[in-house]
Amino acid sequence: MSANKYGARRTQVDGITFDSRAEAKYYEQLKWLKVSKQIKDFKLQPRFLLQEAFKKNGKTFRKIEYIADFEVHNLDGSIEIIDIKGIETKEFAIKRKLYERNYEIPLKILAFDRALGFIELDKLKKLKRKAGKSTVKRGNRGRSAVVGAGRR
Repeated sequence: MSANKYGARRTQVDGITFDSRAEAKYYEQLKWLKVSKQIKDFKLQPRFLLQEAFKKNGKTFRKIEYIADFEVHNLDGSIEIIDIKGIETKEFAIKRKLYERNYEIPLKILAFDRALGFIELDKLKKLKRKAGKSTVKRGNRGRSAVVGAGRR
């Protein structure tokens, strides 16, 4: 299947088409967690109304919905909304804020890292920034300098 503009490849599992391989992998993980009785259940693509449709000056504005990837029902009765992202787009950042304002159910944004597995996107971004600061960079005279290893 083809890749989208962010490099994600549509992937099919159990007759279901996922927007990325990471999303399909998380689906398989959820199936395993359910079978091994570590979660009660899960749903695909739960919908959340962020703003009602409305009319203004004779123009109709459509409703704004957020469609997450998964809704996970834990053994303790709690529910989590999970979205798998490679990157956070500006459009998603706005929808995330609207979701957080309107809903109490926790929203987890996960990314898949080959070394770490599934990790919260915000944590992964922090780790990458931290790793980027401590890399060795060349100065303008060809000498090496360790960036981020400043004085304490």
